[in-house]
Amino acid sequence: MFEAYIHVPFCIRRCGYCDFNTYTAVDMGAGASRGNYANMVIREMSIVHDWQIAHGVNEPEAATVFFGGGTPTILKASDLVAMLNAVRDTWGIADNAEITTEANPDTVNADYVKELADGGFNRISFGMQSAVPSVLKTLDRTHTPANVAAGIAAANAAGMRSSVDLIYGAPGESLDDWRVSVRTAIDLGVDHISAYALTVAPNTKMGRQIAVGTLPTPDDDDEATKYEIADDLLSAAGLEWYEISNWARPGYESQHNLGYWRNVDWAGLGPGAHSHYGNVMDVEQSTSAETSETVKSSGLRSWDIAHPRMWGQAINDDNVPWSGSERISNEENLEEIIMLGLRIREGLDLSRLGNMVDMARIQPMEDEGLIVIRDGRVIPTRTGRLLNDTVIERFFDACSL
Repeated sequence: MFEAYIHVPFCIRRCGYCDFNTYTAVDMGAGASRGNYANMVIREMSIVHDWQIAHGVNEPEAATVFFGGGTPTILKASDLVAMLNAVRDTWGIADNAEITTEANPDTVNADYVKELADGGFNRISFGMQSAVPSVLKTLDRTHTPANVAAGIAAANAAGMRSSVDLIYGAPGESLDDWRVSVRTAIDLGVDHISAYALTVAPNTKMGRQIAVGTLPTPDDDDEATKYEIADDLLSAAGLEWYEISNWARPGYESQHNLGYWRNVDWAGLGPGAHSHYGNVMDVEQSTSAETSETVKSSGLRSWDIAHPRMWGQAINDDNVPWSGSERISNEENLEEIIMLGLRIREGLDLSRLGNMVDMARIQPMEDEGLIVIRDGRVIPTRTGRLLNDTVIERFFDACSL
């Protein structure tokens, strides 16, 4: 399975909690401007595809395409469609592929959403974060709950699936505030809801406010309680958890995100985007006239240059705009399989680990209610989801990697 991710680094304003690779400037130089961004990404696709061919990476048609950010919908809808068409021209797009863009509710209207749908998009994920005005203010969000509802109505009218993202644990958010947000999201009628615990990075506006005492520090116990509230309310509404922070009605899971958790291949495009390939040929060996040995291959991960100007300059020079890359060893690949598998409802397939697991050391976690072992898979319970890092650490201890 192969996926394409396109990062759009532009935002109208930077939210106080945001630590993503985003910028409010309209033009970052070297062609990396809002108006020219689609052209730059399309050029990157061509360069990356040439690299893939040279390294024996033969991907199937893209099963999913995801536009994230930043704020993809800060660009013209026609720009997003142009980049989507370029994915189709470069790799192909599978029939019934999931095509998603994230959206700030302030940046779309019915005409914009219809243009996306007419251009091939079939899913839109709105950054709702909260339904409580005071919490939205703390998070530096400018949209209103009414904007979210209008965006979802436009998506429904255009025949697109929609999802909303929520954040819990914002300073000053009460348990009742959180219940209001979850219930409001459910009442919107969407079939997919993500709920993420607030992570505060020290280099953000919110991180600095917490450091000087202007805002209170988020509390782990408070966040755990809010996770349980979300899980109860969403489950009662028919949305089942399928990954630690994601709930959906059956059949409406995000296939793109499931691809990440299943450790599939993807090409990441745009400043700071990461890529993952499971089988990359060693070109030096393959072109050597002095050896007839079988060409070795292994997995590889890479990451694009983060700053848009430097990223754009690399593309202008016809170079793959990577800041770095690294080979994935067999041990690292197995570690990723474990970490990702223990996040999802389908669980970790023990057959992928062979006889490296000491089940006698795994069994106590089931006795403690952290996991369930069923049909050869290890599935985290709700307690195990809350203590996911502990479950993973203990699993590593029980493996001979």
